[in-house]
Amino acid sequence: MRERWLILLGYGLFVVFFTFPLWRAAAVGSSASMPRLQSSPAGQCVAPVEQMRAAHMDMLFQWRKDAVRHNNLSFVAFNGKVYSKSLDGTCLSCHDKQQFCDRCHAYSGVSGPGCWNCHNDPRAFAPKVTP
Repeated sequence: MRERWLILLGYGLFVVFFTFPLWRAAAVGSSASMPRLQSSPAGQCVAPVEQMRAAHMDMLFQWRKDAVRHNNLSFVAFNGKVYSKSLDGTCLSCHDKQQFCDRCHAYSGVSGPGCWNCHNDPRAFAPKVTP
């Protein structure tokens, strides 16, 4: 019975240390705001924005599987428009890798699945025109 205060003190310290990150985050707040990404210059993407935010990697993995294993190279979008299943030719023809992909992945702390092991950003290798 004499050790009751030690046990209660131990529980109290455990709760304080265990919940410290939550209390600190609430006190400090979030300093990082979601990056403002440019929408597609063409005005339309292959899927609605919310679907692309939630499942773009699932779509790209499915495209890769369809193109490589089944030779299915066409994608019919939600609006009926037909696109080529190509990261370089479809996605990167509208979006800049550094200003679009890299900024969002850095914000969310995602390292990426290794798309860039095989694919290159076509704009990165474009010749620089100097006046």
